[in-house]
Amino acid sequence: MALSYKARRRWSLIILLVGLPVYIVVCVTILNALPRLPFLLESLIYILLGVLWVLPFKFVFRGIGKENPDAKP
Repeated sequence: MALSYKARRRWSLIILLVGLPVYIVVCVTILNALPRLPFLLESLIYILLGVLWVLPFKFVFRGIGKENPDAKP
């Protein structure tokens, strides 16, 4: 079932305001629990984790910055 434009906007807001900060805290907590890694490796892990969070939600964010396609002209 496809989400409407309005539903995708709401979900994207919830994901950005609630989900992303929780994801950041979880990632930092896990990496802090590991022994100290070399700087370049740790930076690469943070970059990968920074990109990976959006992949499951790509369909929610697609087209959010554009005008509502469901609106009547």
